[in-house]
Amino acid sequence: MTKWARLSDFPIGTYAIWVGFTDRILLRFKRDLSGNSKMGTLLLRLILSVSVCCFASGILALVPASGEEIVKDWPHWRGPDGSGVAVHSNPPTTWSETENIKWKIDLPGAGSSTPIILGDRIYVSTAVKTERVAEGNAASEASATTEVAPQERTSGNRPGQRRRGGRGGFGGGRSPTNYYDFVVLAFDRATGKEIWQTTVTEQIPHESGHNTNTFASASPVTDGERLYVSFGSRGVFCLDFDGKQLWDVQLGKMQTRAQFGEGSSPAVHDGTLVVPWDHEGDSFIVALDAKTGNEKWRVARDEQTTWSTPLITEYDGRIQVVTNGTTRVRSYDLHNGELIWECGGQAGNPVPTPVRFEDNVIVMTGYRGNAVYSIPLSSQGDITGTDAITWYNEDAAPYVPSPVLYKGQLYFVKSNNGVLISRDAKSGEELIGQTRLQGISMMYASPVAAADHIFFTGRDGTTLVIKHGNALEIVATNKLDDEIDASAAIVDDEIFLRGKSHLYCIAK
Repeated sequence: MTKWARLSDFPIGTYAIWVGFTDRILLRFKRDLSGNSKMGTLLLRLILSVSVCCFASGILALVPASGEEIVKDWPHWRGPDGSGVAVHSNPPTTWSETENIKWKIDLPGAGSSTPIILGDRIYVSTAVKTERVAEGNAASEASATTEVAPQERTSGNRPGQRRRGGRGGFGGGRSPTNYYDFVVLAFDRATGKEIWQTTVTEQIPHESGHNTNTFASASPVTDGERLYVSFGSRGVFCLDFDGKQLWDVQLGKMQTRAQFGEGSSPAVHDGTLVVPWDHEGDSFIVALDAKTGNEKWRVARDEQTTWSTPLITEYDGRIQVVTNGTTRVRSYDLHNGELIWECGGQAGNPVPTPVRFEDNVIVMTGYRGNAVYSIPLSSQGDITGTDAITWYNEDAAPYVPSPVLYKGQLYFVKSNNGVLISRDAKSGEELIGQTRLQGISMMYASPVAAADHIFFTGRDGTTLVIKHGNALEIVATNKLDDEIDASAAIVDDEIFLRGKSHLYCIAK
């Protein structure tokens, strides 16, 4: 996208025009400037005025005309800036199986990862169960169950106090014995036609996973140069846009809490792919060279299983990797993995991804407790329980879905229920109290926003569209036949919804 947010972002050619023009004027009037202070002042004002106009003209010549050359891709599961918002889009607010469906295609296998869009292509990850079964020692290992030791849980209401969710539970079950094909697919955005399909690995998953989870829950991500897909314990893979596998990295086998399965997506920025690896074993976060897969740095983490995806964002010249967690929210330096700041006080089983608002980052967890914290990106060290925290709230927070941040307003649901809460992102003030979203009882997909509308999709395929504002105003209720756990993607005026069995393109 042609966009420059700071002076340093402008092309060098524009600087050359500005500097060259100014130098010519200074040389022409050098004598006057040195011999007549009044004339020099007037000429200096003239020079500055003309040079600024010239510089501005150069900028205007480089900025695209309205709507031109603005790439509106959806490069990872929370959209271009990680907020869940499509700024330049105006998709339909009403649809059904027979209305405003541009195309609908069958998807092989199962997955709850969000499709990503780059240019005229859509990329999807999935896990396809095969008829091939384990034999011999592999069968014995595959049929074993994993026992997870319980852990004492502490709780407290003081902001910033450490609160840990217990390990254990009843999610563990008999592990699969069938091989799965772990697949990446590319589709034509205009027609839904499959362009290519690549199987990156064939493996037997070592854990059963929660009955609502899949073996393809992590969403793909792209930096516009390559495609990156994490299948967690099955490996992290890099492909080109023709489906050719470039490299893969094996990070080991996760031992997830109660065998709930895996779900954190990687994040990429400036040639570095960041992969979180929080589980019941030795947790860590690792940075890989996006071009080669070589490890840049790895940092150990005192965390149990986490399903949250990192937020990578720049502040004051430093690129931060912000990670949610049960023990701490932490920020690392993307360059070397150095811990910049940390803050305790979260609830257990963190899933929602952090979101940035102005110079703060907002983190949420809503399992067996609620925590919503707004933390300055200027923080240093451990700020647990200090006045450095901008604001916090412990009334309600989402469990699985991440929030959407639209025009300074946070929208999210309580736990996984269809209960809406909205807060002012700057102050934390409650703008919409806990209000039932009619037609939605259970929700895993994260809400998205575009054109002053917020879209909430329930697990049964119902999407409720509400008007942006300080009061609940329902615009439409839309129902598809498929079950939907994957978050929507919006590009141009189209919505892409990935269901249990199908991929939909919704357009007027």
